[in-house]
Amino acid sequence: MTKERRKFMNKKHPSAWDPAIMLLNILVSVIGSIIGLELIARLGISTNTSIIGALFAIIIARIPLKIFQKYKDINTQNLVQTAMSGATFAASNGIFLSIGIPYLLGRQDLVIPMLIGASLAVIIDATILYRVFDTEMFPAKEAWAPGIAAAEAMLAVAEKGKNSVILMIGMVGGIVGKFFGIPTDILGVGWIGNMWALGAFGVGLLISEYTPKFFNIKLGDYYIPHGFMIGAGFVALIQMVLILQKKSKKEKEAAAAEAATGKVEKKEFTRSLKSMKLSLAGGFGAYILVSIVMAVMCGFSADMSAGMFVWWIIFAALSAIISELIVGISAMHSGWFPAFATAFIFLILGMLFGFPPAQLAILVGFTSATGPAFADMAYDLKSGYIVRGNGEDVPFEMEGRKQQYIAKMVSAVIAILVVLFTYKAYFEKGMLAPVDAVYLATIDAGTNMAVAKNLVIWAIPGALLQAIGGSSRQLGVLFATGLLIASPMAGITVIVGLLIRYIIIKKYGDLGQSKLYILGAGFITGAALYSFFSSTMNLGKKLNK
Repeated sequence: MTKERRKFMNKKHPSAWDPAIMLLNILVSVIGSIIGLELIARLGISTNTSIIGALFAIIIARIPLKIFQKYKDINTQNLVQTAMSGATFAASNGIFLSIGIPYLLGRQDLVIPMLIGASLAVIIDATILYRVFDTEMFPAKEAWAPGIAAAEAMLAVAEKGKNSVILMIGMVGGIVGKFFGIPTDILGVGWIGNMWALGAFGVGLLISEYTPKFFNIKLGDYYIPHGFMIGAGFVALIQMVLILQKKSKKEKEAAAAEAATGKVEKKEFTRSLKSMKLSLAGGFGAYILVSIVMAVMCGFSADMSAGMFVWWIIFAALSAIISELIVGISAMHSGWFPAFATAFIFLILGMLFGFPPAQLAILVGFTSATGPAFADMAYDLKSGYIVRGNGEDVPFEMEGRKQQYIAKMVSAVIAILVVLFTYKAYFEKGMLAPVDAVYLATIDAGTNMAVAKNLVIWAIPGALLQAIGGSSRQLGVLFATGLLIASPMAGITVIVGLLIRYIIIKKYGDLGQSKLYILGAGFITGAALYSFFSSTMNLGKKLNK
Protein backbone atom coordinates (compact mmCIF):
# COMPACT_ATOMS: atom_id res chain seq x y z
CA MET A 1 0.00 0.00 0.00
CA THR A 2 1.26 3.51 -0.83
CA LYS A 3 2.04 6.08 1.84
CA GLU A 4 -0.66 8.26 0.25
CA ARG A 5 -3.32 5.64 0.86
CA ARG A 6 -2.06 4.71 4.34
CA LYS A 7 -2.78 8.25 5.55
CA PHE A 8 -6.52 7.56 5.25
CA MET A 9 -6.09 5.00 8.05
CA ASN A 10 -4.03 7.06 10.49
CA LYS A 11 -6.97 8.46 12.43
CA LYS A 12 -10.26 7.53 14.01
CA HIS A 13 -12.94 6.50 11.56
CA PRO A 14 -15.76 9.08 11.26
CA SER A 15 -19.05 8.13 12.91
CA ALA A 16 -22.29 7.74 10.97
CA TRP A 17 -24.01 9.26 14.03
CA ASP A 18 -22.05 12.52 13.66
CA PRO A 19 -24.78 15.20 13.16
CA ALA A 20 -23.17 16.68 10.03
CA ILE A 21 -22.70 13.26 8.42
CA MET A 22 -26.15 12.06 9.51
CA LEU A 23 -27.80 15.16 8.06
CA LEU A 24 -26.12 14.72 4.67
CA ASN A 25 -26.85 10.98 4.69
CA ILE A 26 -30.55 11.65 5.30
CA LEU A 27 -30.57 14.24 2.51
CA VAL A 28 -28.90 11.96 -0.06
CA SER A 29 -31.11 9.06 1.07
CA VAL A 30 -34.23 11.08 0.31
CA ILE A 31 -32.77 12.11 -3.07
CA GLY A 32 -31.69 8.54 -3.82
CA SER A 33 -35.10 7.13 -2.89
CA ILE A 34 -36.91 9.61 -5.14
CA ILE A 35 -34.51 8.95 -8.03
CA GLY A 36 -34.99 5.20 -7.59
CA LEU A 37 -38.79 5.45 -7.54
CA GLU A 38 -38.96 7.78 -10.52
CA LEU A 39 -36.68 5.65 -12.67
CA ILE A 40 -38.33 2.31 -11.91
CA ALA A 41 -41.89 3.69 -12.14
CA ARG A 42 -41.47 5.81 -15.28
CA LEU A 43 -38.70 4.02 -17.19
CA GLY A 44 -38.70 0.56 -15.65
CA ILE A 45 -35.00 0.67 -14.74
CA SER A 46 -32.85 1.15 -11.68
CA THR A 47 -29.37 2.61 -11.50
CA ASN A 48 -26.36 2.42 -9.22
CA THR A 49 -26.12 5.78 -7.46
CA SER A 50 -23.16 4.99 -5.18
CA ILE A 51 -20.76 6.92 -7.41
CA ILE A 52 -23.24 9.82 -7.57
CA GLY A 53 -23.35 9.85 -3.77
CA ALA A 54 -19.56 9.95 -3.59
CA LEU A 55 -19.36 12.78 -6.13
CA PHE A 56 -22.06 14.65 -4.20
CA ALA A 57 -19.92 14.51 -1.04
CA ILE A 58 -16.76 15.45 -2.98
CA ILE A 59 -18.46 18.52 -4.51
CA ILE A 60 -19.85 19.66 -1.14
CA ALA A 61 -16.37 19.31 0.37
CA ARG A 62 -15.09 21.85 -2.16
CA ILE A 63 -17.43 24.57 -0.85
CA PRO A 64 -15.11 27.02 0.99
CA LEU A 65 -17.02 27.05 4.27
CA LYS A 66 -15.84 25.44 7.52
CA ILE A 67 -19.06 23.46 7.99
CA PHE A 68 -18.36 21.51 4.78
CA GLN A 69 -14.70 20.65 5.50
CA LYS A 70 -15.68 17.43 7.27
CA TYR A 71 -16.74 15.95 3.93
CA LYS A 72 -13.17 16.11 2.59
CA ASP A 73 -12.44 12.92 4.55
CA ILE A 74 -12.60 10.02 2.09
CA ASN A 75 -14.11 7.77 4.77
CA THR A 76 -16.91 10.29 5.27
CA GLN A 77 -17.48 10.30 1.51
CA ASN A 78 -17.69 6.51 1.66
CA LEU A 79 -20.48 6.75 4.26
CA VAL A 80 -22.40 9.22 2.08
CA GLN A 81 -21.96 6.99 -0.97
CA THR A 82 -23.19 4.00 1.07
CA ALA A 83 -26.33 5.84 2.18
CA MET A 84 -27.31 7.07 -1.28
CA SER A 85 -26.91 3.75 -3.07
CA GLY A 86 -28.67 1.92 -0.23
CA ALA A 87 -31.70 4.20 -0.39
CA THR A 88 -31.95 3.97 -4.19
CA PHE A 89 -31.98 0.18 -4.30
CA ALA A 90 -34.11 -0.24 -1.17
CA ALA A 91 -36.84 2.10 -2.39
CA SER A 92 -37.00 0.84 -5.98
CA ASN A 93 -35.92 -2.80 -6.33
CA GLY A 94 -36.48 -3.71 -2.71
CA ILE A 95 -39.87 -2.27 -1.77
CA PHE A 96 -41.71 -0.45 -4.57
CA LEU A 97 -41.34 -3.32 -7.03
CA SER A 98 -42.61 -5.82 -4.45
CA ILE A 99 -45.75 -3.95 -3.36
CA GLY A 100 -46.89 -3.45 -6.96
CA ILE A 101 -47.48 -7.18 -7.46
CA PRO A 102 -50.44 -7.64 -5.05
CA TYR A 103 -51.79 -4.25 -6.20
CA LEU A 104 -51.87 -5.41 -9.84
CA LEU A 105 -53.51 -8.64 -8.71
CA GLY A 106 -56.40 -6.53 -7.42
CA ARG A 107 -55.59 -7.24 -3.77
CA GLN A 108 -54.99 -3.74 -2.41
CA ASP A 109 -55.55 -5.18 1.07
CA LEU A 110 -52.24 -7.05 0.73
CA VAL A 111 -50.14 -4.00 -0.16
CA ILE A 112 -49.35 -2.97 3.44
CA PRO A 113 -48.46 -6.53 4.56
CA MET A 114 -46.22 -6.77 1.49
CA LEU A 115 -44.65 -3.38 2.27
CA ILE A 116 -43.89 -4.52 5.82
CA GLY A 117 -42.47 -7.83 4.59
CA ALA A 118 -40.36 -6.26 1.84
CA SER A 119 -39.05 -3.55 4.18
CA LEU A 120 -37.98 -6.13 6.76
CA ALA A 121 -36.48 -8.27 3.99
CA VAL A 122 -34.30 -5.35 2.84
CA ILE A 123 -33.03 -4.79 6.39
CA ILE A 124 -32.40 -8.51 7.03
CA ASP A 125 -30.75 -8.86 3.62
CA ALA A 126 -28.23 -6.08 4.25
CA THR A 127 -27.64 -7.28 7.82
CA ILE A 128 -26.79 -10.82 6.69
CA LEU A 129 -24.31 -9.48 4.14
CA TYR A 130 -22.73 -7.25 6.79
CA ARG A 131 -22.22 -10.33 8.96
CA VAL A 132 -20.88 -12.62 6.19
CA PHE A 133 -18.76 -10.14 4.20
CA ASP A 134 -15.11 -11.21 4.12
CA THR A 135 -15.74 -14.85 4.94
CA GLU A 136 -14.78 -17.95 2.98
CA MET A 137 -18.05 -17.69 1.05
CA PHE A 138 -17.96 -13.96 0.26
CA PRO A 139 -14.33 -12.77 0.51
CA ALA A 140 -13.57 -9.05 0.52
CA LYS A 141 -10.69 -9.67 -1.90
CA GLU A 142 -13.08 -10.85 -4.64
CA ALA A 143 -14.09 -8.44 -7.41
CA TRP A 144 -17.41 -6.80 -6.36
CA ALA A 145 -16.63 -4.55 -9.35
CA PRO A 146 -19.02 -1.59 -8.76
CA GLY A 147 -17.47 -1.24 -5.29
CA ILE A 148 -14.01 -1.02 -6.82
CA ALA A 149 -15.23 1.65 -9.24
CA ALA A 150 -16.67 3.82 -6.46
CA ALA A 151 -13.52 3.45 -4.34
CA GLU A 152 -11.13 4.27 -7.17
CA ALA A 153 -13.19 7.35 -8.08
CA MET A 154 -12.91 8.68 -4.52
CA LEU A 155 -9.20 7.79 -4.27
CA ALA A 156 -8.44 9.46 -7.61
CA VAL A 157 -9.79 12.77 -6.30
CA ALA A 158 -7.98 12.36 -2.97
CA GLU A 159 -4.58 11.28 -4.37
CA LYS A 160 -4.30 13.17 -7.68
CA GLY A 161 -1.55 10.77 -8.87
CA LYS A 162 -0.82 8.77 -12.03
CA ASN A 163 -3.60 6.33 -11.25
CA SER A 164 -6.12 9.17 -11.31
CA VAL A 165 -5.10 9.87 -14.94
CA ILE A 166 -5.64 6.20 -15.85
CA LEU A 167 -9.01 6.28 -14.08
CA MET A 168 -10.03 9.44 -15.96
CA ILE A 169 -9.07 7.84 -19.29
CA GLY A 170 -11.21 4.86 -18.33
CA MET A 171 -14.13 7.11 -17.38
CA VAL A 172 -14.00 8.88 -20.74
CA GLY A 173 -13.85 5.50 -22.48
CA GLY A 174 -16.80 4.27 -20.42
CA ILE A 175 -18.93 7.31 -21.29
CA VAL A 176 -18.05 7.29 -25.01
CA GLY A 177 -18.61 3.55 -25.29
CA LYS A 178 -21.98 3.76 -23.57
CA PHE A 179 -22.98 6.59 -25.90
CA PHE A 180 -22.41 4.27 -28.86
CA GLY A 181 -24.29 1.41 -27.22
CA ILE A 182 -21.28 -0.60 -26.03
CA PRO A 183 -21.71 -2.02 -22.49
CA THR A 184 -18.41 -0.60 -21.25
CA ASP A 185 -19.29 -1.40 -17.65
CA ILE A 186 -19.10 -5.10 -18.44
CA LEU A 187 -15.82 -4.47 -20.31
CA GLY A 188 -14.45 -3.00 -17.10
CA VAL A 189 -15.71 -5.94 -15.06
CA GLY A 190 -13.86 -8.25 -17.48
CA TRP A 191 -10.58 -6.65 -16.36
CA ILE A 192 -11.31 -7.02 -12.65
CA GLY A 193 -13.26 -10.20 -11.84
CA ASN A 194 -12.43 -13.91 -11.81
CA MET A 195 -11.53 -14.89 -15.39
CA TRP A 196 -13.07 -18.36 -15.23
CA ALA A 197 -16.34 -17.08 -13.79
CA LEU A 198 -16.49 -14.21 -16.28
CA GLY A 199 -15.70 -16.57 -19.16
CA ALA A 200 -18.71 -18.70 -18.22
CA PHE A 201 -20.79 -15.54 -17.85
CA GLY A 202 -19.72 -14.33 -21.30
CA VAL A 203 -20.52 -17.64 -23.00
CA GLY A 204 -23.95 -17.63 -21.33
CA LEU A 205 -24.57 -14.10 -22.60
CA LEU A 206 -23.54 -15.07 -26.14
CA ILE A 207 -25.87 -18.06 -26.19
CA SER A 208 -28.71 -15.96 -24.74
CA GLU A 209 -28.28 -13.25 -27.37
CA TYR A 210 -27.58 -15.24 -30.53
CA THR A 211 -29.61 -18.46 -30.15
CA PRO A 212 -32.88 -16.65 -31.01
CA LYS A 213 -31.23 -14.86 -33.96
CA PHE A 214 -29.53 -17.83 -35.59
CA PHE A 215 -31.69 -20.76 -34.51
CA ASN A 216 -35.03 -19.03 -33.88
CA ILE A 217 -35.17 -20.61 -30.43
CA LYS A 218 -36.17 -18.57 -27.39
CA LEU A 219 -34.47 -20.20 -24.42
CA GLY A 220 -37.01 -18.77 -21.99
CA ASP A 221 -39.88 -20.54 -23.73
CA TYR A 222 -38.34 -23.87 -22.72
CA TYR A 223 -37.22 -22.64 -19.26
CA ILE A 224 -33.62 -23.56 -20.14
CA PRO A 225 -31.95 -20.65 -18.24
CA HIS A 226 -34.17 -21.25 -15.21
CA GLY A 227 -33.40 -24.97 -15.17
CA PHE A 228 -29.68 -24.23 -15.43
CA MET A 229 -29.85 -21.84 -12.48
CA ILE A 230 -31.86 -24.30 -10.36
CA GLY A 231 -29.27 -27.05 -10.94
CA ALA A 232 -26.26 -24.77 -10.52
CA GLY A 233 -27.79 -23.07 -7.48
CA PHE A 234 -28.53 -26.41 -5.82
CA VAL A 235 -24.94 -27.59 -6.25
CA ALA A 236 -23.62 -24.18 -5.13
CA LEU A 237 -25.58 -24.54 -1.89
CA ILE A 238 -24.11 -28.02 -1.34
CA GLN A 239 -20.63 -26.58 -1.96
CA MET A 240 -21.31 -23.85 0.60
CA VAL A 241 -22.32 -26.44 3.20
CA LEU A 242 -19.18 -28.49 2.49
CA ILE A 243 -17.02 -25.37 2.84
CA LEU A 244 -18.62 -24.60 6.19
CA GLN A 245 -17.97 -28.11 7.49
CA LYS A 246 -14.41 -28.38 6.16
CA LYS A 247 -13.28 -24.96 7.30
CA SER A 248 -14.93 -25.29 10.70
CA LYS A 249 -12.70 -28.29 11.37
CA LYS A 250 -9.63 -26.30 10.28
CA GLU A 251 -10.61 -23.39 12.54
CA LYS A 252 -10.88 -25.72 15.54
CA GLU A 253 -7.45 -27.23 14.75
CA ALA A 254 -5.93 -23.75 14.38
CA ALA A 255 -7.47 -22.62 17.68
CA ALA A 256 -6.08 -25.70 19.44
CA ALA A 257 -2.62 -25.05 17.96
CA GLU A 258 -2.72 -21.41 19.09
CA ALA A 259 -3.72 -22.48 22.59
CA ALA A 260 -0.84 -24.98 22.72
CA THR A 261 1.90 -22.74 21.31
CA GLY A 262 0.63 -19.31 22.30
CA LYS A 263 1.38 -18.12 18.78
CA VAL A 264 -1.50 -16.29 17.08
CA GLU A 265 -1.55 -16.61 13.30
CA LYS A 266 -2.93 -13.88 11.07
CA LYS A 267 -6.46 -14.70 9.95
CA GLU A 268 -7.23 -14.86 6.23
CA PHE A 269 -10.71 -13.42 6.77
CA THR A 270 -12.07 -10.88 9.25
CA ARG A 271 -15.18 -12.97 9.95
CA SER A 272 -15.01 -16.55 11.24
CA LEU A 273 -17.03 -19.42 9.82
CA LYS A 274 -18.70 -19.82 13.20
CA SER A 275 -19.92 -16.23 12.93
CA MET A 276 -21.02 -16.87 9.36
CA LYS A 277 -23.01 -19.98 10.33
CA LEU A 278 -24.76 -18.09 13.12
CA SER A 279 -25.52 -15.18 10.77
CA LEU A 280 -27.04 -17.40 8.08
CA ALA A 281 -29.03 -19.38 10.64
CA GLY A 282 -30.19 -16.16 12.29
CA GLY A 283 -31.10 -14.69 8.90
CA PHE A 284 -33.15 -17.74 7.99
CA GLY A 285 -34.89 -17.55 11.36
CA ALA A 286 -35.66 -13.88 10.75
CA TYR A 287 -37.11 -14.70 7.33
CA ILE A 288 -39.29 -17.40 8.94
CA LEU A 289 -40.66 -14.83 11.40
CA VAL A 290 -41.34 -12.28 8.64
CA SER A 291 -43.05 -14.98 6.55
CA ILE A 292 -45.29 -15.82 9.51
CA VAL A 293 -46.15 -12.13 10.02
CA MET A 294 -47.05 -11.71 6.34
CA ALA A 295 -49.06 -14.95 6.23
CA VAL A 296 -51.07 -13.98 9.31
CA MET A 297 -51.65 -10.37 8.17
CA CYS A 298 -52.76 -11.62 4.74
CA GLY A 299 -55.10 -14.23 6.23
CA PHE A 300 -53.52 -17.10 4.29
CA SER A 301 -54.59 -19.71 6.86
CA ALA A 302 -58.17 -19.39 5.58
CA ASP A 303 -57.16 -20.21 1.99
CA MET A 304 -54.86 -23.19 2.58
CA SER A 305 -54.68 -26.39 4.57
CA ALA A 306 -52.52 -26.37 7.70
CA GLY A 307 -49.79 -28.31 5.90
CA MET A 308 -49.72 -25.95 2.90
CA PHE A 309 -49.78 -22.93 5.22
CA VAL A 310 -46.70 -24.17 7.08
CA TRP A 311 -44.97 -25.16 3.83
CA TRP A 312 -45.61 -21.70 2.34
CA ILE A 313 -43.92 -20.08 5.35
CA ILE A 314 -40.89 -22.39 5.11
CA PHE A 315 -40.66 -22.09 1.31
CA ALA A 316 -40.89 -18.27 1.44
CA ALA A 317 -38.01 -18.13 3.92
CA LEU A 318 -35.94 -20.63 1.91
CA SER A 319 -36.60 -18.69 -1.30
CA ALA A 320 -35.49 -15.45 0.34
CA ILE A 321 -32.18 -16.73 1.68
CA ILE A 322 -31.30 -18.92 -1.32
CA SER A 323 -32.13 -16.06 -3.69
CA GLU A 324 -29.82 -13.66 -1.90
CA LEU A 325 -26.95 -16.17 -1.85
CA ILE A 326 -27.25 -16.84 -5.60
CA VAL A 327 -27.54 -13.12 -6.33
CA GLY A 328 -24.52 -12.52 -4.07
CA ILE A 329 -22.37 -15.03 -5.96
CA SER A 330 -23.29 -13.47 -9.31
CA ALA A 331 -22.70 -9.93 -8.04
CA MET A 332 -19.36 -10.90 -6.51
CA HIS A 333 -17.89 -12.25 -9.75
CA SER A 334 -19.71 -10.41 -12.55
CA GLY A 335 -20.93 -7.14 -11.02
CA TRP A 336 -24.44 -8.02 -12.26
CA PHE A 337 -27.14 -9.71 -10.25
CA PRO A 338 -30.14 -11.57 -11.75
CA ALA A 339 -32.58 -10.60 -8.99
CA PHE A 340 -35.64 -10.62 -11.26
CA ALA A 341 -34.74 -13.96 -12.83
CA THR A 342 -33.99 -15.59 -9.48
CA ALA A 343 -37.31 -14.44 -8.02
CA PHE A 344 -39.01 -15.67 -11.20
CA ILE A 345 -37.54 -19.15 -10.63
CA PHE A 346 -39.03 -19.34 -7.14
CA LEU A 347 -42.35 -18.08 -8.52
CA ILE A 348 -42.38 -20.99 -10.99
CA LEU A 349 -41.51 -23.45 -8.22
CA GLY A 350 -44.27 -21.99 -6.04
CA MET A 351 -46.74 -22.47 -8.88
CA LEU A 352 -45.64 -26.09 -9.26
CA PHE A 353 -46.27 -26.59 -5.54
CA GLY A 354 -49.84 -25.38 -6.10
CA PHE A 355 -49.89 -22.14 -4.08
CA PRO A 356 -52.92 -19.87 -4.85
CA PRO A 357 -52.43 -16.53 -6.73
CA ALA A 358 -52.38 -14.26 -3.65
CA GLN A 359 -49.78 -16.44 -1.92
CA LEU A 360 -47.70 -16.48 -5.11
CA ALA A 361 -47.84 -12.67 -5.36
CA ILE A 362 -46.55 -12.25 -1.81
CA LEU A 363 -43.97 -15.01 -2.32
CA VAL A 364 -42.41 -13.45 -5.42
CA GLY A 365 -42.60 -9.95 -3.92
CA PHE A 366 -40.80 -11.14 -0.80
CA THR A 367 -38.16 -13.02 -2.79
CA SER A 368 -37.50 -10.12 -5.17
CA ALA A 369 -36.92 -7.83 -2.16
CA THR A 370 -33.96 -9.98 -1.13
CA GLY A 371 -30.89 -9.93 -3.30
CA PRO A 372 -30.57 -6.30 -4.44
CA ALA A 373 -29.87 -5.07 -0.90
CA PHE A 374 -27.42 -7.96 -0.40
CA ALA A 375 -25.44 -7.11 -3.55
CA ASP A 376 -25.62 -3.35 -2.96
CA MET A 377 -24.34 -3.70 0.61
CA ALA A 378 -21.46 -5.85 -0.63
CA TYR A 379 -20.48 -3.30 -3.28
CA ASP A 380 -20.39 -0.53 -0.68
CA LEU A 381 -18.43 -2.61 1.85
CA LYS A 382 -15.95 -3.42 -0.92
CA SER A 383 -15.47 0.28 -1.69
CA GLY A 384 -14.93 0.94 2.01
CA TYR A 385 -12.53 -2.00 2.26
CA ILE A 386 -10.36 -0.47 -0.48
CA VAL A 387 -10.30 3.11 0.86
CA ARG A 388 -9.52 1.78 4.35
CA GLY A 389 -6.44 -0.05 3.10
CA ASN A 390 -7.68 -3.48 2.01
CA GLY A 391 -7.97 -4.77 5.55
CA GLU A 392 -4.38 -3.95 6.57
CA ASP A 393 -5.58 -2.40 9.85
CA VAL A 394 -8.25 -4.87 11.00
CA PRO A 395 -9.73 -2.82 13.91
CA PHE A 396 -9.99 0.24 11.63
CA GLU A 397 -11.57 -1.90 8.90
CA MET A 398 -14.14 -3.40 11.27
CA GLU A 399 -15.04 0.00 12.71
CA GLY A 400 -15.46 1.45 9.23
CA ARG A 401 -17.62 -1.48 8.19
CA LYS A 402 -19.79 -0.95 11.27
CA GLN A 403 -20.28 2.74 10.42
CA GLN A 404 -21.22 1.81 6.85
CA TYR A 405 -23.82 -0.60 8.21
CA ILE A 406 -25.32 2.17 10.35
CA ALA A 407 -25.43 4.48 7.31
CA LYS A 408 -27.10 1.72 5.31
CA MET A 409 -29.77 1.12 7.98
CA VAL A 410 -30.53 4.85 8.16
CA SER A 411 -30.91 4.94 4.37
CA ALA A 412 -33.21 1.89 4.49
CA VAL A 413 -35.50 3.59 7.02
CA ILE A 414 -35.63 6.72 4.85
CA ALA A 415 -36.42 4.60 1.78
CA ILE A 416 -39.24 2.82 3.61
CA LEU A 417 -40.78 6.13 4.67
CA VAL A 418 -40.48 7.64 1.18
CA VAL A 419 -42.22 4.62 -0.38
CA LEU A 420 -44.89 4.57 2.34
CA PHE A 421 -45.85 8.20 1.72
CA THR A 422 -45.64 8.15 -2.09
CA TYR A 423 -46.72 4.74 -3.41
CA LYS A 424 -50.44 5.60 -3.58
CA ALA A 425 -49.75 8.59 -5.82
CA TYR A 426 -47.77 6.37 -8.21
CA PHE A 427 -50.29 3.52 -8.20
CA GLU A 428 -53.27 5.82 -8.79
CA LYS A 429 -51.56 7.02 -11.98
CA GLY A 430 -50.90 3.43 -13.07
CA MET A 431 -47.17 3.84 -12.54
CA LEU A 432 -45.67 0.54 -11.37
CA ALA A 433 -42.46 -1.36 -12.06
CA PRO A 434 -42.97 -3.05 -15.48
CA VAL A 435 -41.62 -6.34 -14.16
CA ASP A 436 -44.67 -6.58 -11.87
CA ALA A 437 -46.82 -7.15 -14.96
CA VAL A 438 -44.51 -10.03 -16.00
CA TYR A 439 -44.92 -11.70 -12.61
CA LEU A 440 -48.69 -11.25 -12.73
CA ALA A 441 -48.97 -12.57 -16.30
CA THR A 442 -47.00 -15.64 -15.24
CA ILE A 443 -49.32 -16.23 -12.27
CA ASP A 444 -52.39 -15.82 -14.50
CA ALA A 445 -51.01 -18.18 -17.17
CA GLY A 446 -50.38 -20.97 -14.68
CA THR A 447 -47.98 -23.85 -15.18
CA ASN A 448 -47.98 -27.56 -15.94
CA MET A 449 -45.87 -30.70 -15.79
CA ALA A 450 -44.16 -29.83 -19.10
CA VAL A 451 -42.57 -26.85 -17.35
CA ALA A 452 -41.46 -29.05 -14.45
CA LYS A 453 -39.96 -31.55 -16.91
CA ASN A 454 -37.95 -28.83 -18.69
CA LEU A 455 -36.67 -27.46 -15.39
CA VAL A 456 -35.48 -30.90 -14.28
CA ILE A 457 -33.86 -31.71 -17.64
CA TRP A 458 -31.88 -28.46 -17.81
CA ALA A 459 -31.03 -28.50 -14.12
CA ILE A 460 -28.78 -31.52 -14.79
CA PRO A 461 -26.18 -29.77 -17.02
CA GLY A 462 -26.35 -26.72 -14.74
CA ALA A 463 -25.51 -28.90 -11.74
CA LEU A 464 -22.69 -30.68 -13.61
CA LEU A 465 -21.09 -27.42 -14.77
CA GLN A 466 -21.20 -25.99 -11.24
CA ALA A 467 -19.71 -29.19 -9.81
CA ILE A 468 -16.90 -29.22 -12.40
CA GLY A 469 -15.98 -25.57 -11.81
CA GLY A 470 -16.07 -25.81 -8.02
CA SER A 471 -16.94 -23.15 -5.47
CA SER A 472 -14.04 -20.86 -6.40
CA ARG A 473 -15.02 -20.51 -10.07
CA GLN A 474 -18.84 -20.70 -9.86
CA LEU A 475 -19.06 -21.68 -13.54
CA GLY A 476 -22.62 -23.00 -13.35
CA VAL A 477 -24.12 -20.01 -11.53
CA LEU A 478 -22.36 -17.47 -13.75
CA PHE A 479 -23.21 -19.35 -16.96
CA ALA A 480 -26.87 -19.45 -15.87
CA THR A 481 -26.68 -15.74 -15.00
CA GLY A 482 -25.54 -15.04 -18.56
CA LEU A 483 -28.41 -17.12 -19.96
CA LEU A 484 -30.92 -15.20 -17.84
CA ILE A 485 -29.75 -11.71 -18.82
CA ALA A 486 -30.72 -10.11 -22.12
CA SER A 487 -28.17 -7.42 -22.97
CA PRO A 488 -27.12 -6.60 -26.55
CA MET A 489 -23.37 -6.92 -27.19
CA ALA A 490 -22.66 -7.89 -23.57
CA GLY A 491 -21.39 -11.37 -24.42
CA ILE A 492 -18.97 -10.18 -27.12
CA THR A 493 -17.81 -7.38 -24.82
CA VAL A 494 -17.01 -9.81 -21.99
CA ILE A 495 -15.03 -12.12 -24.28
CA VAL A 496 -13.13 -9.22 -25.91
CA GLY A 497 -12.36 -7.81 -22.45
CA LEU A 498 -11.00 -11.15 -21.26
CA LEU A 499 -8.85 -11.53 -24.40
CA ILE A 500 -7.37 -8.04 -23.88
CA ARG A 501 -6.71 -8.92 -20.25
CA TYR A 502 -4.99 -12.19 -21.20
CA ILE A 503 -2.71 -10.43 -23.71
CA ILE A 504 -1.81 -7.62 -21.26
CA ILE A 505 -1.01 -10.03 -18.42
CA LYS A 506 1.02 -12.24 -20.78
CA LYS A 507 3.14 -9.28 -21.85
CA TYR A 508 3.32 -7.08 -18.72
CA GLY A 509 2.51 -9.45 -15.84
CA ASP A 510 1.22 -8.11 -12.52
CA LEU A 511 1.99 -4.49 -13.45
CA GLY A 512 -0.28 -4.77 -16.47
CA GLN A 513 -3.04 -6.33 -14.37
CA SER A 514 -2.82 -3.56 -11.76
CA LYS A 515 -3.21 -0.88 -14.45
CA LEU A 516 -6.10 -2.77 -16.07
CA TYR A 517 -7.72 -2.94 -12.63
CA ILE A 518 -7.79 0.87 -12.40
CA LEU A 519 -8.71 1.32 -16.07
CA GLY A 520 -11.56 -1.16 -15.62
CA ALA A 521 -12.79 0.76 -12.58
CA GLY A 522 -12.77 3.89 -14.75
CA PHE A 523 -14.83 2.20 -17.46
CA ILE A 524 -17.39 1.06 -14.87
CA THR A 525 -17.52 4.55 -13.35
CA GLY A 526 -17.95 6.25 -16.73
CA ALA A 527 -20.67 3.81 -17.75
CA ALA A 528 -22.48 4.34 -14.45
CA LEU A 529 -22.33 8.13 -14.81
CA TYR A 530 -23.60 7.98 -18.39
CA SER A 531 -26.43 5.60 -17.45
CA PHE A 532 -27.47 7.77 -14.51
CA PHE A 533 -27.52 11.10 -16.35
CA SER A 534 -29.04 9.70 -19.55
CA SER A 535 -31.76 8.04 -17.46
CA THR A 536 -32.51 11.23 -15.55
CA MET A 537 -32.56 13.23 -18.81
CA ASN A 538 -35.05 10.75 -20.29
CA LEU A 539 -37.01 11.04 -17.07
CA GLY A 540 -37.07 14.82 -17.42
CA LYS A 541 -38.35 14.54 -20.99
CA LYS A 542 -41.08 12.17 -19.84
CA LEU A 543 -42.10 14.50 -17.01
CA ASN A 544 -42.34 17.45 -19.40
CA LYS A 545 -44.74 15.66 -21.77
